Amino acid sequence: MKKVLAIILGGGAGTRLYPLTKLRAKPAVPVAGKYRLIDIPVSNCINSEIYKIYVLTQFNSASLNRHIARTYNFTGFSEGFVEVLAAQQTPENPNWFQGTADAVRQYIWLLEEWNVDEYLILSGDHLYRMDYRLFVERHRETGADITLSVIPIDERRASDFGLMKIDNSGRVIDFSEKPKGEALANMRVDTTILGLSAEQAKLQPYIASMGIYVFKRDVLIKLLKESLERTDFGKEIIPDAAKDYNVQAYLFDDYWEDIGTIEAFYNANLALTRQPLPPFSFYDEEAPIYTRPRYLPPTKLLDCHVTESIIGEGCILKNCRIQHSVLGVRSRVESGSIIEESLVMGSDFYQPYVERQSSLEKGEIPIGIGGDTIIRRAIIDKNARIGHDVKIINKDNVQEANRENQGFYIRSGIVVVLKNAVIPDGTII
Repeated sequence: MKKVLAIILGGGAGTRLYPLTKLRAKPAVPVAGKYRLIDIPVSNCINSEIYKIYVLTQFNSASLNRHIARTYNFTGFSEGFVEVLAAQQTPENPNWFQGTADAVRQYIWLLEEWNVDEYLILSGDHLYRMDYRLFVERHRETGADITLSVIPIDERRASDFGLMKIDNSGRVIDFSEKPKGEALANMRVDTTILGLSAEQAKLQPYIASMGIYVFKRDVLIKLLKESLERTDFGKEIIPDAAKDYNVQAYLFDDYWEDIGTIEAFYNANLALTRQPLPPFSFYDEEAPIYTRPRYLPPTKLLDCHVTESIIGEGCILKNCRIQHSVLGVRSRVESGSIIEESLVMGSDFYQPYVERQSSLEKGEIPIGIGGDTIIRRAIIDKNARIGHDVKIINKDNVQEANRENQGFYIRSGIVVVLKNAVIPDGTII
């Protein structure tokens, strides 16, 4: 894998994940109480012995830069690195990244300098565990110019994805973006060709792109330099290349979730608490997910009732009830509070005891969740200050709302409290 260079696409402005992307790039959004989204593809690379990794981003990249610098430090004995490449203006190209392919095109001069055989293109907002070695080996065995990682899907979900059709050798011969009706029926394929059992193939007769690709070095450079007006891999570059190049499909038959929307993000986080087996597990010693070591003290639970939940390190919970929720690092929950089916991201720092007491005496609200507060089906972003006797329960069952001036949004019925927001005592949402 020394001859593979990984390129992780940090995505655009992250509008579907707003307001979680208000102050951070999409790959820097916290997940599972202590990680960030970028940790997933970077850890997959490290576990696959791919150590040359670039992350392309253009929005709010300060916290992403800081996280990567503090987390991924290879020793001077290897060529390994994880570096952020932010969008920049140059005399040749005065524009921002116009799409996935354009982002890579703008840095092609840098990528060409590396003596590698393949470029591995990854996305920064997916939750999955994958051994890219198998992916690259399949690419080499089939003599492919481009290999796409695909997942098998059933008819119910098929029209939500970009689908592909393959021939008997696994070569991709047709593409269709979110087809319906007859167009959908035409995209059925025999997925046993890619390794599914006959029974599974019957249940999942479609294949969808995961937005993960391996390119031969020369093929990627040629395609990007030839077609300057084409800015997206999945919609333009790869479908156009399929006519003249050997484009192969590689089947990934395991858990994969695109967490690009608030609802998908919320569901993927809460699914981690599921018993007995969550769909994705962070407890795999063979292929760990890495993140920044924070050296926090253990969590303190003082007379609490906690069921089906994940609690990050360094939390202080007092006489409260936590049910089917995820609490991030340094979360504080005061007495009498109830948190149900919620994601609390925690805090970036501790407020000293003296400062907290002083805040309370002045009538200000300290960081964390105050006493006798109820939070249900919500996402509480970092460093939020939620007062005493607050009810975040979406009592009117509103599906969409923008209350930025009051410190929250509602997306798909989920209340999202902004980072650093202050929710006064007695507030009912």
